[in-house]
Amino acid sequence: MTVERWPAAQVETLAPDAPSVKAARGLSSPGSWSAAGRLDDILWGQCRNYQVCVDLAGPAFKCNCPSRKIPCKHALGLLMLWSESDLPAGPAAEFAREWQAARAARAAAKPKAAAAAPDPAAAAKRVEQRAERVAGGMAELRRWLDDQIRQGLAGAQRGGHQPFEAMAARLVDAQAGAAAGAVRRLGSVAGVGPQWADRLLGELALLRLLVAGYDRLPELPPELAATVRSRIGFLVPTDEVLAGPRVADRWQVLGQVESDEGSLTTRRTWLRGSGHGRFALVLAFAAPGQPLVSDLVPGTEFRGELAFYPGAAPLRALVAERVSAAEPFRAPDGAVTLDEALAGYSATVAAEPWRFDAPVLLTGVVPSDDGWLVDESGAALPLASGHREPWWLLAAAGGRPATVAAEWSPIGLRPLAAWVEGAFVAAAPPAPGPAAPRHAELPPELLAAALVGTNRRPWAGESSLLDAAAVALTRRRAGVRPGAGHAAVPAAPDETTAPLPAAAGARVQRILAGAVPGGGQLAQELLAQWLTAAAESGRHVPAVVLPALLDAGRRNSIVRPALARVAGHRGSWLAGMRADWRWLRDETPVAVVLADWHTGSSGERLGHLTELRATDPAQARELLESTWAEESSDDRARFLGALATGLSLADDPFLEQALDDRRKEVREAALGLLRQLPGSQLRTRMKERALTLVRRERRLLGADRLTVTPPDELDAALRRDGVAATPARGIGVNAWLLEEIVAAAPLDSWSDPATMLRLVRGNDWEGPLRHGWAKAAVVQQDPAWAAALLRDSSGSLREAVRWDLHLVLPPDELGRLAADALRRDDGLATRLLALHPGHWPEELSVAVLETIAHRARTDRHSWQLGELCRAAGLSMPPGYADLVGRLARQLDQEPADASRVRPVADLARTLTFRHQMLDELKAA
Repeated sequence: MTVERWPAAQVETLAPDAPSVKAARGLSSPGSWSAAGRLDDILWGQCRNYQVCVDLAGPAFKCNCPSRKIPCKHALGLLMLWSESDLPAGPAAEFAREWQAARAARAAAKPKAAAAAPDPAAAAKRVEQRAERVAGGMAELRRWLDDQIRQGLAGAQRGGHQPFEAMAARLVDAQAGAAAGAVRRLGSVAGVGPQWADRLLGELALLRLLVAGYDRLPELPPELAATVRSRIGFLVPTDEVLAGPRVADRWQVLGQVESDEGSLTTRRTWLRGSGHGRFALVLAFAAPGQPLVSDLVPGTEFRGELAFYPGAAPLRALVAERVSAAEPFRAPDGAVTLDEALAGYSATVAAEPWRFDAPVLLTGVVPSDDGWLVDESGAALPLASGHREPWWLLAAAGGRPATVAAEWSPIGLRPLAAWVEGAFVAAAPPAPGPAAPRHAELPPELLAAALVGTNRRPWAGESSLLDAAAVALTRRRAGVRPGAGHAAVPAAPDETTAPLPAAAGARVQRILAGAVPGGGQLAQELLAQWLTAAAESGRHVPAVVLPALLDAGRRNSIVRPALARVAGHRGSWLAGMRADWRWLRDETPVAVVLADWHTGSSGERLGHLTELRATDPAQARELLESTWAEESSDDRARFLGALATGLSLADDPFLEQALDDRRKEVREAALGLLRQLPGSQLRTRMKERALTLVRRERRLLGADRLTVTPPDELDAALRRDGVAATPARGIGVNAWLLEEIVAAAPLDSWSDPATMLRLVRGNDWEGPLRHGWAKAAVVQQDPAWAAALLRDSSGSLREAVRWDLHLVLPPDELGRLAADALRRDDGLATRLLALHPGHWPEELSVAVLETIAHRARTDRHSWQLGELCRAAGLSMPPGYADLVGRLARQLDQEPADASRVRPVADLARTLTFRHQMLDELKAA
């Protein structure tokens, strides 16, 4: 059978924990597997000495590694490899064929003969003894419940959780475990949160109803009797459930919810039969530290049979048999309107009053801006606390109708997943946020009597107060209707660019989750590289990743410009709804045509100005001048930056005026442009000052020399032209003013660098002059001066100035310096590598690889090797992945320390990751 490949996100749901996902990511490249393939529905592979098999029809897993996690990282890595690059269906390894045959044999084998039947008399006696204990516990629970109402719930607020714990312990002794759990939970309700008394009375009433049901157990219909027994704590054996009726259908896995109760982790998986339209709940449990069974993948479907536990509204089930492998489906069948969904919930509550929540599958719903889901008729239901800001759904659907699976309860909808244009989108986990206001569910007269107690305020109803409360609560929940008056958010505008390939979207999701080689240490740098490459493609990211990307941009301003170019209209639409995402609309230029310069956001105006500067610089400048006095200081500084495009002497008068602005940020922006502008008035003034202070005296006999006359004081004109008032530490005022003036003068004011550096040698003012020329080389981006200063003056320059000079060097020159430093084993190499922009040139890459090979075999300290490998992972050309991979395999065969082999293997995986990342972005 040909099984459609699972998306990587669905594979990750099988992982028992987050570290397993990260570890598996390191094994998801072909280089990690010496052999791998597919045999029918079985994936197989060999990773080092570990033999790994995955049966997609289960899924079931086999690996001979010592891990106790199921599935282990090797099985997950094999699934990820299959998900991203498929596996060949050629001849399989012997261990894979043996495992397939063994599974087939077990499936075909007849059940073993049943063990000897227990003694019927002893079994009957045990049943009778438990019935007596439970009956005693229920009688005591009835008296305790009546006491709570007679004494008043106000006393329960003062008493805390101890009385509930004592009653729960008594029920545990009576072997009524489920009822004991319900009583224990009441201790966290009494006196806690809004409407606590209403919630407490409702739960007490449902417990009283349970006691009444147990008293009349023989008279109840079998289904309702089964529900009462299960709510008390009578368990139905798995064998008994599987021996009962089965429901065959095409079962669609809608979603999962996990809860950690301290002593137990529970996973609730909701399914729905495509043909019968029946919901099913499959529960999985695990002790702390133990993995949960992951055999149901949300967003997939399979053909099989389910056996349901008996009950009045049976939902819990067991997967009895699968007859097909799990495969993705485009959209679930049977989605209904909010009215129809609530009608189904009402029927469930009417049949089983103790049920608090139930599944719903909603069609055509859109979030509102106040935490509700609204369908096309205007009906609305509130979202539960933690889900009231569904950014995942807004991003995926863009404010358009979507199919949503959720759990509905009196506290609101808890989304499980959505389907948008045939794509499965898992709901985001709950996040801290505002809760929906909770309203009382019981009549005020009932609540008032319960608070003071019936001893003080006797209840005059036909039935007991608790019975009346149980009826009122059930009627309220079963009769709930959708709300109205909640407007759906307006739909996002359509995109005008093409989307990035699906594989590229999956890749950035992995990066955002930190599931990359090297983990979180490299994730931010890889995200920046991915965004830069994606922006160059001119396409937009998949909508589902926008919330995570916007959060990443909120935390890291470096990635914002590239992110804004790939966020598309959907990203801007989302950013307008949340204050801490609005940087997207104001940070980076967006190519727009404004009908009126006065309209639009700050970012749109900046984008319009930048675009106009590229075609008509004069018109753009005149547009800015027309509203200059009205702009805020922040916008003035940002808009001045746009003048860097098409900068010319025509801009000089306007920039000169900006030097008199009252805000420092605006003055600095204007200074930065004027210092770069050849022929500007500022550079002319600084040239005149510099040549007045530093004169070259030519001699007929002997060498020429420099005569230096430093300025005495900082006047207003110098301040206006950007000369700093505070000298660097350890420098006198005269020397500092000389350095600043020379730094602002154009370098063409002087002779060639070699001549000037020769003339200044031995001069009393040599230090300020060399530093001034170095600063000028950095500002004016003059590589000839930078190279000459580094050769002649490197040791005499302050460290910050010296390293700034390296940034001016061409990449090849900087790479040559780093390569030379590596071969000399110079500590300078690490800093030079960190300075090198972009991809390393060939000479540097070869030198780094040689150094890595040497250090992996000889260094006693692996941290140096690790740092070098991490730097290489981000800057070495991805094409070196094969060379590094071969080196890692060679080292693995040598008697080398594993701590020195691991960084090399991680480097190979990182380069492979980047190679795949860039290839995906280039795909059509």
